[in-house]
Amino acid sequence: MTTMKFQDIKKMNKEERTKKIEELKFELVKAKANAAKSGSSKAREIKKIIARIFTLNSLEDKSKVGSNT
Repeated sequence: MTTMKFQDIKKMNKEERTKKIEELKFELVKAKANAAKSGSSKAREIKKIIARIFTLNSLEDKSKVGSNT
């Protein structure tokens, strides 16, 4: 799992981002289980990527609302 930059996420369409969020949420659950055993900080990175995707979705929704008026 490599970190995803905002530019990489921006290149994805809405459907791809939705699928990626689902994958990341599943990966987050696994990372949390492994962190309890080994003390890894992978969960934190996954949370950051999910937040980036949600932020971009929110920005796009706001720009669509503003352009319709």
